[in-house]
Amino acid sequence: MSKSPLRKDKTCLNCNYVVENRFCPNCGQENTDTRKTFHHLFVHFFEDLTHYENAFWKTIKNLFLKPASLTKEYLSGKRLSYLAPVRLYIFISFVTFFLIAIFPTNPDDLVNSDQTTTVPVKDKNGVVKDSVIASKKIKLSDIIKADEEDQKMKHLTNEQQNEGFLNFGYKNVKELDSLQKYGPVEDRLTDFEYSIVKKSLIVLAKNTKKEMMVKFLEQAQRNSPKVLFIYMPLFALVLWLFHNKKRWYYFDHGIFTLHYFSFLLLIALFIFFFKKIMGCFVENSFNTFITGFGNAFGYIWMFYYFFPAHHRFYGETRTISFLKSIVMLIINIILMSILLLVFIVYTFINIH
Repeated sequence: MSKSPLRKDKTCLNCNYVVENRFCPNCGQENTDTRKTFHHLFVHFFEDLTHYENAFWKTIKNLFLKPASLTKEYLSGKRLSYLAPVRLYIFISFVTFFLIAIFPTNPDDLVNSDQTTTVPVKDKNGVVKDSVIASKKIKLSDIIKADEEDQKMKHLTNEQQNEGFLNFGYKNVKELDSLQKYGPVEDRLTDFEYSIVKKSLIVLAKNTKKEMMVKFLEQAQRNSPKVLFIYMPLFALVLWLFHNKKRWYYFDHGIFTLHYFSFLLLIALFIFFFKKIMGCFVENSFNTFITGFGNAFGYIWMFYYFFPAHHRFYGETRTISFLKSIVMLIINIILMSILLLVFIVYTFINIH
């Protein structure tokens, strides 16, 4: 409830209706002072977004622990007690991708996550420099060899460094253009293939493999919300195809989809933070066990969730519901794989 003082003027600023109490009986606008502090604006925004008093936590609890209950409640008309499906998805999506962006994963961490110790090592010229040796994984000779390789790579062009990586059969754009213009007709590419290969060769010429990986991860993180948003209508369409058209409207499947994808984002956020929290502790067998158990539980619940949600919402027998769920999951995996492939190609050719 807003704590702002009421205006002395009883005329509603929105519809000019006479307001006797706090809210206008004609349009519902609150008749309070229009000049607000930043604190009030922030609190008001959060309350509007989440109905913080009770609806937010009630919605999150039901979403996480009671598959399909939110969808059934919403479609039965009980809508004020919970966050609206679109608002819920937008809020969880914003929080998830915002927090993941704040704590990004360094590509180098994927190579070696063990504790490291800095030790002085001489290169081939006898110059002492600090090198990093990872416990139990990298030998001292490997570090010296890697350092020598780095020195060699500095003198190579990007094309030479990327040789063998995404090899399309062309050394550079000049060779591609020459073969496309003067080569045999049967060896020429279509306009679409030519544009993709040319853009890829330009990217390979401008970036090393490591630079491409870093930029690719940045682009992937930036475009992931768009991919999910594009895919949701396809997911709802698959549901529509597998259920009674007279009993269920596409709108119903859309609400189910919004809640299901909100759950997926929410548990993905929990798994992400669980990994971050466990990474703060000293690595040992107990820590490894807890981390593995927590991750396994999260991923299993993420996969299993769809089965009870589908059964409870559509009210079919367990056997029919299970068989439909399996088929739909296979179809969605295929569709998602195609979409991800397109997304990977799009992301790669847009690296600068």
